[in-house]
Amino acid sequence: MISKSIVVVVQLLAWLAALAGYVGLALHFSGSQSRMLVLAASGAPYLMGSAVLGAVAFVAMRQWSGAAVAIVVVAIAAWTQAPLYVGRSGDADGHTLTVMQANLLFDGADPRALVDEVRARNVAVLTVNELTPTAVEELGRAGLDQVLPYRFVSPGRTATGTGIWSSYPLTETVEYDGFVLNQLSATADVPGVGPVAVYAFHPVPPVYGTRVWADELSRLRVILDRSPADRPVLAGGDFNATYDHRQFRAMLSGRFADAAEQAGAGHLVTYPTDKRWPPLVGIDHILVAGGSAVAVETVGLPGADHRALVARIQLNAR
Repeated sequence: MISKSIVVVVQLLAWLAALAGYVGLALHFSGSQSRMLVLAASGAPYLMGSAVLGAVAFVAMRQWSGAAVAIVVVAIAAWTQAPLYVGRSGDADGHTLTVMQANLLFDGADPRALVDEVRARNVAVLTVNELTPTAVEELGRAGLDQVLPYRFVSPGRTATGTGIWSSYPLTETVEYDGFVLNQLSATADVPGVGPVAVYAFHPVPPVYGTRVWADELSRLRVILDRSPADRPVLAGGDFNATYDHRQFRAMLSGRFADAAEQAGAGHLVTYPTDKRWPPLVGIDHILVAGGSAVAVETVGLPGADHRALVARIQLNAR
């Protein structure tokens, strides 16, 4: 027979698990700019998942009131995360191309490994963050300019640099002022599709300052909202925000969608890869308008602290 004290302890743990799930829900919907809450929101799915353990424990103990509370939390949590797994089929019926987003950790990532991935996966558009002048030179020596002959880059010291490489000619290049890190856009002329707007973004991480982080995400959303409505748009970047940050989900309103959500790819964790534990959060994203992602996956880059993101995207026909 299980002692009464053990039952009390299990009950307490079950309630704590349900409470943790509720906290995860609150973080998912919160728009707070508190540093602690913004950072905690990155782990919201893990907190929500703990409610499952609480529900199982309550059911096992036949504590039906507790089970009801935990099950409600689980149901709402599942509703918040389901879009990442269900997918959204679009009406795109045109040219299919592959887009890659990579954070290079300054000069850390192996340039030849990146070029090999670009070549093997037939990547047509590459957006890069934390691009230094040295990295530009090393990528050139590794053959990136032969695989993707058109580029618009703004390299910088440490994390500031950003770049776009493309199989297609790039015009209408813009570097946006007023950001801590470099934000770029260009127009790629894709045969059979016409002009495609390409953005490479890198807002500051919330540890830099959550108000600056939220402001930069908001201003990047304005840039996207002003993108030409008569052409497809691709925006790759280390957004320093997960799907569970309300500030990031605001960018998905209107015509834009997250490629991973479109493809039903689930939680694609990309950071960090330079620790003793596996990556925990997905802060790299590819946003799409005027097209639909049919497949998205992460790719390891030796020497980087992020996994790269690769998406196959079908663009609307011209």
